Amino acid sequence: MLMGIIAVAIVVLGLLSASIRVVREYERAVIFRLGRLVGAKGPGIFFRIPMADIFRKVDLRVVTFDVPNQQIITKDNITVDVDAVVYYRVFDPIKAVMNVENYIYATNLLAQTALRDTIGQVELDDLLTKREELGKTLTQILDTATDPWGIKVVNVSIKDVSLPEAMQRAIAKQAEAERERRSRIIIADGEFQAATKMAEAAKQYLESPIAVRLRELQTLTEIAREKNLVVVTPTSVGSDLATVLGLMRTQSKESR
Repeated sequence: MLMGIIAVAIVVLGLLSASIRVVREYERAVIFRLGRLVGAKGPGIFFRIPMADIFRKVDLRVVTFDVPNQQIITKDNITVDVDAVVYYRVFDPIKAVMNVENYIYATNLLAQTALRDTIGQVELDDLLTKREELGKTLTQILDTATDPWGIKVVNVSIKDVSLPEAMQRAIAKQAEAERERRSRIIIADGEFQAATKMAEAAKQYLESPIAVRLRELQTLTEIAREKNLVVVTPTSVGSDLATVLGLMRTQSKESR
């Protein structure tokens, strides 16, 4: 009698142990009873009927995976190697189990296909300068395609773009040529401005011979100061200078 009670107790404890399951906060358990979908349970404790119920746990956290390196030909027929990262999460565990056999593998393959198709439609310059925009385009494409699977694609980031060595040298030469072109433009602009100023000064000197004489005296004075010389000017120069000074004084008095 006692042995029978012990045996029954062991069986009951075994059934209870097999019936009680725990699902974490970030998980859900999709339950099937005799092959039919019952629903999703969790988080916390749930009970299942042994030998009748089976379940599959689905992680609801954001999952990250690297898209394998893809060798792609751009729209302008340049071969590039592209690496990308995809961030996604499951928002409907029932769809993730019912509508696709392996949603992780399927999302990975779909990301590779979308990456090749999208990069193949853009030119190299856009690929190098508009990575963020291309990432947003890929995110929208993948999110739409995986929605029936209960998958929400959060973000797609183009991590790296590698060019053939010959193309890298060509781009470096192009950048050097562009820098040289800009440098020449700056020098030419400076020379043009200097020439314009010189032409204006020459015009002023032609219109005012006295200004020429004053400039000559200024130059001689500067040379004399540097060489410790005494400048002797012809009488006509002194006369002209006195005339200029007189005119300047007259204009000053009139302005007062």
